[in-house]
Amino acid sequence: MRLSRLSRPLLPLAAALMLAGCSLLGGTGEGAGAAATAPSAGDVQLLEDVRILSADDMQGRDTGTAGSERARAYIVARLDALGVAAPGMGRLQPFEARGRTREGVKTFNGTNIIGVIPGTRVGDRYIVVTAHYDHVGVNDGQVFNGADDNASGFATLLALAAELKRNPPQHSVLFVALDGEERGLLGATHFVEAPPVPLESISLNLNFDMTARAETDGKLWVTGTYQNPTLRPILEPIRADGAVALAFGKDTPQDTGEDNWVEASDHAAFYRAQIPFLYLGVNYHPDYHRPSDDFERITPSVFISATALSIAAFHALDRALDR
Repeated sequence: MRLSRLSRPLLPLAAALMLAGCSLLGGTGEGAGAAATAPSAGDVQLLEDVRILSADDMQGRDTGTAGSERARAYIVARLDALGVAAPGMGRLQPFEARGRTREGVKTFNGTNIIGVIPGTRVGDRYIVVTAHYDHVGVNDGQVFNGADDNASGFATLLALAAELKRNPPQHSVLFVALDGEERGLLGATHFVEAPPVPLESISLNLNFDMTARAETDGKLWVTGTYQNPTLRPILEPIRADGAVALAFGKDTPQDTGEDNWVEASDHAAFYRAQIPFLYLGVNYHPDYHRPSDDFERITPSVFISATALSIAAFHALDRALDR
């Protein structure tokens, strides 16, 4: 029987970061992570967000469950604490939709969670940053905690939100914690069908899904530049951070089956609505969709580097779009 991760203190996270020799969150460039440094508050919070969202207490965050409600309460509290405002429609976007299960199709009641930070240059144009917070719940008595899938992507979203509260974006940004991804992109589909802003005002969807475990190949993959070729030159100059570098692909006609990620996550709903998209995520690893996808499997320095690259990618896109 495993101890609940919610019962574990924050201090070991700081110790793990120092042992890992991690870089400060948001720093990209040569030498990042080369020497042990004291962890920044952002580094510690990034890992704490994953630890809490992937705790046994969250029961795998399946859509419509008590675990999902606990995760939702945590996410709302974090957005409130960061000072990320709710849009005019409100913080929560409930929906009802038919989704897939191992027993067949059933109806799910889910909830998207939305925050907004106004832009300084093109406030009437939006970058929609998404990350799903649901996972697959409890199966055969085992909790599927989904630390990488996708507590990590949502923690990266929160780190970006914290950065943009310190340094306001040029575009207005909608931060959307999507529900029901594992049940068939339910929350993303609903968001696109009932958006809080006109679809034509959305310049880009930037989707984070599985951002922690880049040690598989040392890459944070960027999918969607084949469909949106003008975006690749914007991101190509971003240098590696520590052991992690951006890589482009998983989106061409030659990428088939599981190697094609164009419709593999919530960005597919935006793609189908003809909204430019980019998907940032790591490659498959042995714990993918297994009960072993736990917080303890994450290497802090690798996750922090991938998040720093994600934030650098946002800034580059924010500066370049709508010129």
